[in-house]
Amino acid sequence: MQVDTVYRRLRRLIVAGEYSPGERLTEVAVSEALAVSRTPVREALRRLESDGLVLGAGRGVVVEVMTPESLDHAYEVRAALEALTAELAADRRRSGRIAPAALADLERDAAHLEEVTAAGELDRAIELNRRFHRGIAELAGNPIALESLERLWDRIIVSTRASLVRPERPETVSGEHRELLRAIAEGDRVRAGRIAGDHARATRATLE
Repeated sequence: MQVDTVYRRLRRLIVAGEYSPGERLTEVAVSEALAVSRTPVREALRRLESDGLVLGAGRGVVVEVMTPESLDHAYEVRAALEALTAELAADRRRSGRIAPAALADLERDAAHLEEVTAAGELDRAIELNRRFHRGIAELAGNPIALESLERLWDRIIVSTRASLVRPERPETVSGEHRELLRAIAEGDRVRAGRIAGDHARATRATLE
């Protein structure tokens, strides 16, 4: 139980940017910071390494820094998975397995995200953007796709957080979110998949 708790705490800290990409972590330093023994820290670091969030480095680990090529690969997979979950969500909506209230919740999330982005609150925008896309993935009803996306989102956020700036055209991103929700609401799997995939690829292009 303690290992799970330490693992989750460390994972949240890394994804939140409390530990920077390339920063070295040792069992001693982490155990002192979290006020726990070294044994659960050791196991938690092993699990984080299997997640791709840290890499072994001598007696400790370093927070992973994805290369541009690795980010290209990651976004290719993200685009494919998000297209798939959008298609599945549209299918479920068309067959009546998604209530209008669920889509209304996502519309409110998208509107809130627009406000936060416009205000330049980047950390909050990252959180809300991820919640929006997780909401789409949850509508798909495929837990394996959702789990895969969660792990991938973590790795991408850790490596790109420092380079993020307020979008030059936030209305474009907002418009894509609205179009995606509209396609899902209409049960249009082809359009939903295309919008979701294109949206992920466009996000990668902004990081060049």
